[in-house]
Amino acid sequence: MRNIKVAVLTVALMALAACSSGSKFRSYHGPEVTRIIVQKSDRMMYLMHHDKVLKSFDIGLGFSPEGDKLREGDGKTPEGNYFINRRNPNSKFHLSVGINYPDTRDMAEARAAGVNPGGDIFIHGRPEKYRNGVQDWTAGCIAVTDREVELIYAMVKNGTPITINP
Repeated sequence: MRNIKVAVLTVALMALAACSSGSKFRSYHGPEVTRIIVQKSDRMMYLMHHDKVLKSFDIGLGFSPEGDKLREGDGKTPEGNYFINRRNPNSKFHLSVGINYPDTRDMAEARAAGVNPGGDIFIHGRPEKYRNGVQDWTAGCIAVTDREVELIYAMVKNGTPITINP
């Protein structure tokens, strides 16, 4: 009976260890990410420590990527200077890191055009149907692989500036 209890406990501990090793939450102990630079035309994103590139990522953008986002539903990824302002550990796109779009400039431009600027712009993972390559499919967000967004989520803190270039 004692051997059965030990065997059951061993199996339970092994299962628990397997679950924890598959966590989407990673740790990062390297240099601080001081800013993020996105080059839309190159489909690249760079996590920077001052002038040094810490990590680079191939990215997907909104389904109509050319030009600056003006209104909800236009499929464009915003351009300009923003900052990371929130995190979503329960994102339907694995994990996500929020960008403070729309800012006051974006809201003023949309108001002048008589449109809703939209919102909820994130850096996030990819659903199953977009996992085989870099495609422009989002509503205006920046998409990376699920593994990459796990690293970004660990490395990037709220308040980090992000520049999104054309």
